[in-house]
This record gives sequence, C-alpha cells and structure tokens, in this order.
Amino acid sequence: MAEREYFTLDDVEVKGKTVLVRVDINSPVDSNGRVTSDTRIRLHARTLEELAAKGARVVVLAHQGRKGEPDFVSLKDHSRVLGGILERPVKFVDDVAGEKALKAIRELNPGEILVLDNVRFHPDETRKVGAEEHAKSELVRSLAPLCDLFVLDGFSVAHRSHASVVGFARVLPTVAGRVMEAELEALNRITEEIRKPFICILGGSKVEKASEFIEFLLSKGVDLILTGGLAGNLLLHASGVRLGEATLAILERKGLLGFAERMGEVVQQNPDRVMLPVDVAVKGENGERVELEVSQLPSNHPIYDIGSKTISRYVEAVRKAKTVFVSGPLGVYEEENFAKGTFEVFKAIAESNAYSVASGGHTVSALRAFKLASSFNHVSIAGGAFLEYLMGKKLAGVEALKEAARRGL
Repeated sequence: MAEREYFTLDDVEVKGKTVLVRVDINSPVDSNGRVTSDTRIRLHARTLEELAAKGARVVVLAHQGRKGEPDFVSLKDHSRVLGGILERPVKFVDDVAGEKALKAIRELNPGEILVLDNVRFHPDETRKVGAEEHAKSELVRSLAPLCDLFVLDGFSVAHRSHASVVGFARVLPTVAGRVMEAELEALNRITEEIRKPFICILGGSKVEKASEFIEFLLSKGVDLILTGGLAGNLLLHASGVRLGEATLAILERKGLLGFAERMGEVVQQNPDRVMLPVDVAVKGENGERVELEVSQLPSNHPIYDIGSKTISRYVEAVRKAKTVFVSGPLGVYEEENFAKGTFEVFKAIAESNAYSVASGGHTVSALRAFKLASSFNHVSIAGGAFLEYLMGKKLAGVEALKEAARRGL
C-alpha cells in the first residue's frame, strides 16, 4: 500500500490541548429538529471519545442541512444524542464563532466535549473562495487562536472547499481523525489491491454522476455492474424500456431524466458488463408487492424494487465475486414489501468471502436496518466524496491534510 501522505492522531500528543474537530454528523431530523438516525453521530463518536479520554479539550464543528431546506436546524439535539452514545455530558452552545462560543471554548476543561452550533449558520462557511481566502475568514480567525490542533474527521464533506474543511488546515497543525483515516485506507485498498471477479452494485437515487462512475469502473476492469433502485430504473428507461408514467414522474421529480441519454450509450457499449433488472416489483393500489417481467411494462404503478428473478441473478453473481463495491440500495427498502431485493443481495455479500465495501448514507442505513453492517469489510457514510476519490479526483479536504503534512506539525 502507498505510503501515508498525512498525519493521524497517532502522530500527536493531545493531553491538555484544545482540539478543534470537523466531523460530519449531518443527520435525518424530524419537524422539531430532533435526530431520527444516529448513524453518523455514532461513527464519529470514536474519534471524539479518544480525544477526550486522552485529556484534550474537544471542540466539535459540524453542519446540518442546507440553507433554505427543512433540515437546516441547530445541532442542539445532535449534542444530546452524542452524549447518550458516549454516556457522558456533552456541552452545547447556540453560537458558532461569536462571544458565546469563544467563552464556552475558553471555559472547557481537559476531557470535556463542546459542540458548536451548525457551522453553516455562519456566512463564511460556504463562500465560494479558495483555501487561502477561507483561512482569512472571520470564522477561522475567531476560532483558530483558541485551538492547538485541527482534526479533519469528516471524509464525507472532504470534497467541499468550505471554510471548516480547508481553512483551519492552513493555520493550525492538522491531522486526520479515525473516520477519515479508515476511509482513506479502505479506498487505497480497493484501488490498489482489487481481487477479481470485481462487481459493483449501483442503486439508490443519487445518480447524477452515475454514467461517469460506470465508465470509470469499466475502465478499471470491473467485471459486472448490477443495477437497481432509481439508478436501475433510469438505465431501463435509457435502454428503451417503457416504465410507465408513475415511475417516470419519480425520475423527473428527482431531476434524473437528463442523464438518461449518456447512461443509455454506456449500457449499449458494454452490454455484457452492465446487468439490468429482468423483472421488477411495483407498488399496487393497496401498497402490495406486485412483480412484473420487464417485458410486461409499462405499469401504472411505481417501481419500488427489483423482482425475484433479478434477485437470483444478482445473488449468483455476488457468490462468485472476490471484491464487491456497493453504492446504494436496490429498492425502497424502508417499506417491508419492497425490502426483499436490497436485503437478499446485501445478505449474499455479507455471507460471501469477497472483500466488501459499502458507500453512502442510504446504503449504510439499509445495512444497519438489516443488521449486516458488521459483516462488511468497510462501511462508509460518504457517498459523493467516496466516489470522487475512487475515480482519482482530488478532494479539497484530503489535499488540505496532505499540504498540512508537508508543512509539518
């Protein structure tokens, strides 16, 4: 494996130091701003617990949602959930970089954890400027003087050139947290030590970069791409299958139809390496599961899962694989009648001897719901960042870590 180009927590002494940690605990929340899934918080708890146990004053920086969206809320409940996971008090201040936040940081004792409020509440966070300008921002200039070390642990935000991702790394000694470290190690392994047959499961709804990702996988010698979810539905549509108005309306609402032409070309050029569903399950009038051959489409009902024949084909392919990469569930697994495809295929991966990596928030949620996450070799909450890094693209956060390492600690 290539020599590490960044520092980790193993390279620093944190006792008595004030450590600023950028995590990604962006979580599903209800209408009252209460966290409904603690997956990301639980993942980052390991880094925070280690720092606190070593006697650091831990200051947590994170975001929630996007401005204008319903989930653009405070991190107050996130801090409550974190405290429950760690089984210790976690402080919270409803401020990001103002006097209340600075006072709370100054009053921290060794071993204590403080969560600052949603960093995207601060206007500097998402400004479209480079790392050098971010380092000069009020956000960075306010918080950095109170801190001795910056820990970048949010790999899933590493593709964003935001102030909290790249700005602090310019002015503070910087290392990777345990989540970031694990993500980079898994990515390096899957890119450097691929054992064949190598298959990819491409599902879910985030298919904006799917055609580019499929082309990348094919160029890297992936043997088979198994498709499902909205990605599979879009590929069926792109291949000339008439899905029906209900399913087309979903694809249109998600803004995915514009990607159909290019995806269709990729499938046509690689018919033996991209496997499309041969049957599907639609949601009937009363929510029941109705399976149809693809040749029986279009349907007035929306497609919610792959069908039994497709499941059997995919499971058979998985059992022959030596490396499996999963990006997205294969159907609406949250509904019991349509969890079959995702569950059966993910279960086959978990029971196989293949080196298995899963990526993306919905993928991780499905694995946790089915209690299969621990059977995968690596499970990543990152979606877009994971795919971009895998495709060889430079991520702003990772580059910031490398640059900081070149400067030294």
